[in-house]
Amino acid sequence: MVMLKVAFGVMTATALLASAPAYAQRREIANDMDRCAASAQGPAVLVDVKGFASATGNVRVQSYPATKAAWLAKGEWINRIQTTVKPAGGAMRFCMPMPEPGRYGIAVRHDRNGNGKTDISEDGGGFSNNPSISIFNLGKPGVEKAAFRAGPGVTRITINLKYM
Repeated sequence: MVMLKVAFGVMTATALLASAPAYAQRREIANDMDRCAASAQGPAVLVDVKGFASATGNVRVQSYPATKAAWLAKGEWINRIQTTVKPAGGAMRFCMPMPEPGRYGIAVRHDRNGNGKTDISEDGGGFSNNPSISIFNLGKPGVEKAAFRAGPGVTRITINLKYM
């Protein structure tokens, strides 16, 4: 009987782990545009980021599950692309793979001086769906304003950067 309970407990734990969301692991990835090519298999999000105030510093693009618990929470991102800012005409393009079709949010930060810190008066940012941001919400909109649906193929979105 004890062996049966232990075996059942192991099977239950295994089933719970197997059913955990595929986005439980965070990954820093390269900006591989081939993942968003016309012939690519999704799910992925082609993110056009517009409105860079300068061609200096670094840009970070992070995807999150569209849940209140995970949205913009430290360490809860799914994938992260971080690179040097090299805008063409004030814009850059990123390809963000998603673990499965579903609801997500994407946050972009332009660290203009490349110091790795958020300097509210210098740095810019933006979110999927381009919700308004202000000093009153500390530049962090609620998940319901930033959430979008990524389909099984390549989903296209545009994020407009804002600076305080």
